[in-house]
Amino acid sequence: MLKKLSIIFLTLLGILAALPTIVPSTGEYVPVQPISLGLDLKGGAQLLLSVDLETLIKEKSNGLYEIVRSAMLDRKRGIIRFSDLRNNKGIVTFLVKNPAEVSKARGRIRSLVNDVDITVKNNRISVGYSGKEKAKITEDALNRSIEIVRRRIDAFGTKEPSIHQQGGKYILVQLPGVSNPEEIKGLLGQTAKMTFHLVNDNISNEQIASGRPPIGTKFLPMADSPVGAILPVYEHVELSGENLIDSQASFDQNNLPVVTQVFDSIGTRKFARLTSENVGRRFAIVLDGKVLSAPVIREPIPGGRGQISGNFTTKTAEDLAILLRSGALPAPLTIIEERTVGAGLGADTIKKGKIACAVGFVLIMLFMFLLYGHFGLIADAVLIVNVLLIIGTSAFFGATLTLPGIAGIILTLGMAVDANILPFERIRDEIKSGSSPLRAVDLGFNKAFKAVLDGNLTTLICALILFQFGAGPIRGFAVTLSIGTITTLFTCIPLAHLIINEYMNGQNRKIGFVKIKA
Repeated sequence: MLKKLSIIFLTLLGILAALPTIVPSTGEYVPVQPISLGLDLKGGAQLLLSVDLETLIKEKSNGLYEIVRSAMLDRKRGIIRFSDLRNNKGIVTFLVKNPAEVSKARGRIRSLVNDVDITVKNNRISVGYSGKEKAKITEDALNRSIEIVRRRIDAFGTKEPSIHQQGGKYILVQLPGVSNPEEIKGLLGQTAKMTFHLVNDNISNEQIASGRPPIGTKFLPMADSPVGAILPVYEHVELSGENLIDSQASFDQNNLPVVTQVFDSIGTRKFARLTSENVGRRFAIVLDGKVLSAPVIREPIPGGRGQISGNFTTKTAEDLAILLRSGALPAPLTIIEERTVGAGLGADTIKKGKIACAVGFVLIMLFMFLLYGHFGLIADAVLIVNVLLIIGTSAFFGATLTLPGIAGIILTLGMAVDANILPFERIRDEIKSGSSPLRAVDLGFNKAFKAVLDGNLTTLICALILFQFGAGPIRGFAVTLSIGTITTLFTCIPLAHLIINEYMNGQNRKIGFVKIKA
């Protein structure tokens, strides 16, 4: 009895989850979202992004540059005289003046950082990340980039985006329902690396015009400046966006759009020290190498809350807030491919997919009825339940239905027919062997179960491999095939057996599709 109730409960639960997709008006009564349609069905935009790994490694090597410099100038262990320290495409090189100190310099660097390759040639030491460490940095950058892209798109309000890695350095972004991706492209194209620097007010206009900043200072352009204004700022980073935990667009006392920021505990202490020690000085808020604003510090700000003002509109303030709270990308992203699928094409695809499903379903149902009579009708009913369970399960887990996904459903229907035929043929054999109809039904399903299980398990293994190593449409096909394989095992054995037992009603009824010679 418990087994019977469990089968009925799971069946009804799956059908209930499918209702919002089949009958949209039931969505307010069922706590399951309708199944999402993919880009090829709903229309939308697709972007292929490339992660600039060379720039990433170069920026990471700046840390090596500082480590090497500090190691050579370590007064406690003794200064090692060197010259020509440079960072060339991710490789830090320098010349040790005293050949006797080369080994000492190499050991000192190794004691500070492990995952680097160190080579020596003619007293010149080269330090660069090892292949293993580069692979680790690359993988981490890709994972962080995907997460940050997802947060930016979610904050923008786009529903049901598909974002995943493709190849060694690419990110594929699919945005169903988005007809104009320009604004999203703008959000994704910005690294959003924010830093705070003190302004060097001791630089003359003549020095700025020369374009040669003194050591420790750099010239940065002012954002949105119509005349190309330049601001001299100290290279030392007082505070970075890594300490930012929230950013929101709001309005100041003059009702002008601004962006407010909230720092974490470390950032709060740094910001308080920065504003306390530099009252009356200007500090620059720099985003992606451009100065957003350079306000004067009027008084200490101990609360960990800052405000960015400038020539913002409400829209630009909201976009900047999204960028800052989503986090800075570890490396620049370049859009190398853009494709837009019109909603009309998606609707046409859905229409043809529906026709294909309907024709295939009707032919299968007719075939089963002609071959197995009443049992064939039961198999047809089980097939309908199977499709509903696939839809319901997909909706419950938030899967996205694509055209390859529909192909997976159609393939599942064919496999389900095969899973129904096996027990029916077993029943036929058992009756021919002299078993009663009731016993033949039980034996038929029990003996067919292993064959059905083996066939579906091998299909499930293949589908899981496709999902693990495939991408895009292949994954969509693998998802529906995996779900369909599991629902087929459930509907074609336990559910079909239960319905046929109820149809037999404990009596040895004649099974019409079995012919016994007199």
